[in-house]
Amino acid sequence: MVDIATRVYNHKWKIDPIVRSLIDTDFYKLLMCQSVFRNKPDTRVTFSLINRSKDVRLAELVDEGELREQLDHIRSLSLSRGESTWMRGNTFYGKRQMFTPEFMDWFEALRLPPYHLEVRDGQYELTFEGAWPEVMLWEIPALAVLMELRSRAVLAGMGRFELQVLYARAMTKLWEKIGRLRTLPNLKIADFGTRRRHSFLWQDWCVQAMEEGLGNAFVGTSNCLIAMRREVEAIGTNAHELPMVYSALAQTDEELLAAPYKVLSDWQDEHDGNLRIILPDTYGTQGFLQRAPDWLVGWTGIRIDSGDPATGAETAIRWWQERGEDPKQKLVIFSDGLDVAKIEELHAQFSGRVKVSFGWGTLLTNDFRGLVPNEGLAPFSLVCKAVAADGRPTVKLSDNPNKAMGPGLEVARYKRVFEVGHQNAMEVLV
Repeated sequence: MVDIATRVYNHKWKIDPIVRSLIDTDFYKLLMCQSVFRNKPDTRVTFSLINRSKDVRLAELVDEGELREQLDHIRSLSLSRGESTWMRGNTFYGKRQMFTPEFMDWFEALRLPPYHLEVRDGQYELTFEGAWPEVMLWEIPALAVLMELRSRAVLAGMGRFELQVLYARAMTKLWEKIGRLRTLPNLKIADFGTRRRHSFLWQDWCVQAMEEGLGNAFVGTSNCLIAMRREVEAIGTNAHELPMVYSALAQTDEELLAAPYKVLSDWQDEHDGNLRIILPDTYGTQGFLQRAPDWLVGWTGIRIDSGDPATGAETAIRWWQERGEDPKQKLVIFSDGLDVAKIEELHAQFSGRVKVSFGWGTLLTNDFRGLVPNEGLAPFSLVCKAVAADGRPTVKLSDNPNKAMGPGLEVARYKRVFEVGHQNAMEVLV
């Protein structure tokens, strides 16, 4: 097992680059990339970094030269033969050859496109523009780089013993969480923590700890590189990016209202089983389900990713019941801002009523709260989102208005079209 504290003390990024591979990313990005490659390959998209935690002034913590070195390193990466063999030959979600030969030929030749970096008011403005299938693959590595560079900046002044104690305390903290989770019957939980992890080495350690501590209750990791190396399942389906871009491309209000369902129709053409998971909250869960076509009710389950998670699950249960489906046969995946107490609460509330699973993210792979002065390693809310498609702005409304994004006039239009009324704002922790 890697001695993380010693590795950090001796950090040289050319030995430990933050992003080691093009598959050091979340599995859902690769699934979505193939879908985009098939359906919208010529769409031009802009992605932009958005720091929701304005008090964390990244440009004052992270050296610009070091950030550029890391980003340039990512642009030099390409798939190795072993990575390509794993993607082409492995079984994912019970399906062999998940990735088509045409997509793999394209991916094997890919180098990520250029980036644009500026500093403004203590923050980095980092943007990526180009063909959607290429640009979308910047999201996860860009977030991972900035999160780890921030960690490295805080750790840089620590001595060898201080680092040993810090990581020992963090390991103890996680192991105590695992001990609590171990008591939950029929638990199913996965690592969703790539994008805002403390570091690659730490995420890898967390996955190993979960695997040993939880056994079969640990169902896999979203990180493809770790999944390949540790021989665990790669976990993930789809994200808000797809409906946000499809909606931005809509020419009329009618096309806009239909866009989220067009996304899932295209997805259904490629995937079945546990990959048919609905993410309903991009423009409001309640309205999405009310307007949903009948074919969608037959999907395997739903992922709850904003708003009050219990409310979202109850809404889904009522929808299935109203459409003549048995909720006990449906899967509900909770994935928003989870930590052990919330997992315990949701597990108790919904076990036996639906099939319950958890995607545990930032507070699995980056919970150093209380371990350094002034909470210098506390996780913060950093995202990288598609902000424009073919020159038209994207919009996200969410079930939590604090997660909404887009120009004011467009947000108002989307609220009108999707009939989104009053929403309860919730604090965005991570």
